[in-house]
Amino acid sequence: MYRFLLTPRWLGAAALTVAAAVVMVMLGNWQLRRYEERSAINDRIDAADSVAAVPVASLLTRPTASGAAGSSPGKRLAWTKVTASGRYDPAHEIQARGRTVNGDVGFEIVTPLVLDDGSAVLVDRGWVPAPAEGATGAPTVPPAPSGQVTVVGQLHLSESRPAPIEHRDGRLDTRRISLPKLAHEMPYPVYGAYVLLTEQTPTADQAFTRIPIDHEDAWQNGGYAVQWWLFAVMALFAYGWQARKEAQTLAGKRPESPKREQLPRTGDRVAEADQMRAASGSDRTAPVDRVEEADRRRAAPIDRVEEADRRRAAASTDRVEEADRKRAASGDRPA
Repeated sequence: MYRFLLTPRWLGAAALTVAAAVVMVMLGNWQLRRYEERSAINDRIDAADSVAAVPVASLLTRPTASGAAGSSPGKRLAWTKVTASGRYDPAHEIQARGRTVNGDVGFEIVTPLVLDDGSAVLVDRGWVPAPAEGATGAPTVPPAPSGQVTVVGQLHLSESRPAPIEHRDGRLDTRRISLPKLAHEMPYPVYGAYVLLTEQTPTADQAFTRIPIDHEDAWQNGGYAVQWWLFAVMALFAYGWQARKEAQTLAGKRPESPKREQLPRTGDRVAEADQMRAASGSDRTAPVDRVEEADRRRAAPIDRVEEADRRRAAASTDRVEEADRKRAASGDRPA
């Protein structure tokens, strides 16, 4: 019944369906991994206030080249709670303009913290509002504390799409905190991630607003994963449904003839043949006795001699009548 599945057309359709299903499953698995990655990030964000901070030098690869940034830790370490101790370098402080917090536009102030080994980690000390004259004016920024400082915060990865760097208001001015680009302005090696400040010793100035951290939309990736898996199941179901429909169509065009062993044995082959034709739905009727059928066929034609006599008599009568009509039309009388 399903032998048509071995034809080239159906074999090609099967291969295409399986290939599409495999690709959809792989896409679903990729979305699942993205869901797991984003869920782990959200867990680190939520647990930042309850877990112990680890030294930044033990978590990140120490940079070695002055004026260059170290390697990025990758998303697996984003938002991890870290701590570092050193001295702020206000001479190379950065203001990132056009930053929005709670719907207000202002500046994020990033100050390098030089560690005891001579390397530095950039610390985002917080957000300050823009001045009355707008984003082009100089913001009011509390000075960085002098002396030894200990900071605690969460790792933030370098931002993409680097923007130009200018010198304004005694600071480096930019729109994006791109560590590889900013490191060129520093006289020391810079770590490949910066720190969003949450705690500081001595205490940070209250003029700063803490930078909020947005959660990742992990559920979106989870939904996409389920959708791709459903698409794979639907592709396989569609192939099976089409195959079943084709089988039913072919079965309707070629009704199965009843098997001889399913019919009762009578010993009369003519009767058994009639039963077979009746079971298969045939409209043709066969004679019960072939001798009687032959007699009926021979008796059917009319005797050919009698038929010839009738035709000659009819033709002769017609000729006499035609001659009488012609004489009457010409005015002649019979002699």
